Amino acid sequence: MATTDVSPMDQNPTPPKQPSFQQHCPPDFPRKVFAETIATYLLVFVTCGSAAISSVDEHKISRLGASVAGGLIVTVMIYAVGHVSGAHMNPAVTLAFAAVRHFPWKQVPFYGAAQLTGAISASFTLRVLLHPIKHVGTTSPSGSDLQALIMEIVVTFSMMFITSAVATDTKAIGELAGIAVGSAVCITSILAGPISGGSMNPARSIGPAIASGEYKGIWVYVVGPVTGTLMGAWSYNLIRMRDKPHHAISPHSSSFKLRRMNNQDGEV
Repeated sequence: MATTDVSPMDQNPTPPKQPSFQQHCPPDFPRKVFAETIATYLLVFVTCGSAAISSVDEHKISRLGASVAGGLIVTVMIYAVGHVSGAHMNPAVTLAFAAVRHFPWKQVPFYGAAQLTGAISASFTLRVLLHPIKHVGTTSPSGSDLQALIMEIVVTFSMMFITSAVATDTKAIGELAGIAVGSAVCITSILAGPISGGSMNPARSIGPAIASGEYKGIWVYVVGPVTGTLMGAWSYNLIRMRDKPHHAISPHSSSFKLRRMNNQDGEV
């Protein structure tokens, strides 16, 4: 009777290899994380610093001036590091991009940690520089928590809807992305400022809260922006016009950088 020899390798097949860290996070990933840390640091330094000075003396910086400063720093940082890290500067924005497959989920925790690190560092810097001002740009509801929550959802939805258009849609005018998003931040913060503070960014609220020891209504500035960005990203995805089927992103893709990559693919 014939016999069949079975090697130990056949009896115990090698399990498939799990994706490595390098596959999810390319060699230049630390550079992206560092860029996000710096960008968020400068964002919080300018927005919270302006807000803190304005709250003490509106003759130095008015509320309108603080809103304009916030919009301008967003514009500047998008042009400065958008090609490096995507210039998210906001954990809610990173989460929303991942939810609509424009950013790898594996990289979300690293971006979130970088953004919080930048925000907290900037807030403690302001605490030292602006002493004796105690509240370095903290956000808290001026009315009820519900009013502030709804306002944060609406203004963050608006900001993310515009961001999704200029950052991910090749049919939009990508060269004006920084101006469009910065203007959206400026306009919405002018409206939301008297009601919720116009945060639109969990890192922008958490950093000053930790540095100032003031946590009133902090949950509003986590739930509101996250809800608003998810709704904004999903809503734009519903109305997006496509010439070709939507493909999953690679680990190298990220928001404002993605626009440039898609344009290059179309030119080939």
